[in-house]
Amino acid sequence: MTEQPPTTIRSTIELAFEELSEEEMQARSFEFNALMQKRRTVRDFSSREVSRNVIDACLSVGGSAPSGANRQPWHFALISNPAIKREIRSAAEVEEKEFYEKRAPQDWLDALAPLGTDSDKPFLEHAPYLIVVFAQKFVLDAKGNKLKNYYVTESASIATGLLIAALHNAGLATLTHTPSPMKFLNTILERPNTEKPLMVIVTGYPKEGARVPDIQRKALNEFVSNHGE
Repeated sequence: MTEQPPTTIRSTIELAFEELSEEEMQARSFEFNALMQKRRTVRDFSSREVSRNVIDACLSVGGSAPSGANRQPWHFALISNPAIKREIRSAAEVEEKEFYEKRAPQDWLDALAPLGTDSDKPFLEHAPYLIVVFAQKFVLDAKGNKLKNYYVTESASIATGLLIAALHNAGLATLTHTPSPMKFLNTILERPNTEKPLMVIVTGYPKEGARVPDIQRKALNEFVSNHGE
């Protein structure tokens, strides 16, 4: 009989779960939904200072996300240095100019037209904080051995969604910026090539009098199918 390798059982702790009444569940879910429905992408930011404690708390929320094998394959690069923000803006606008003038197909440009976007990205300098989200393909253990991460993009994307929700909940405006390609972010921020930049989250207070496009979101029945009845 072949001897089986021992099974490693991780230590466990009691689940910290508080069951809520039906009334409390509805109240919380309705209130949070109402809050998040007010979230809008902002492109006009104030340079007004934001408490680092608030930003750190929001980043911790992002870090609470579930991940494949609990590898937590994300890195958040937090930028407030004006010189680095200026360098990121300059590099991003080079890629954006190439996109708008040469790479983007006309149907994509037509879809973007109602939003009023172009290659000029002043918000990358004006907002007090930029958060660059990197997805980590693998990590190194204490001996320098390569450990593969699993469901990297999915896990990092969930963490990013939680981060955006936390920033909005804290009373801050956000913008997700995705210049393509984004490898210049690895160079500027000195991140290894094993990390893939997913997006730049711009955050801070909106500029006084900031306006956003008049757009509508899909109704619930347009993006949810019910298979329980």
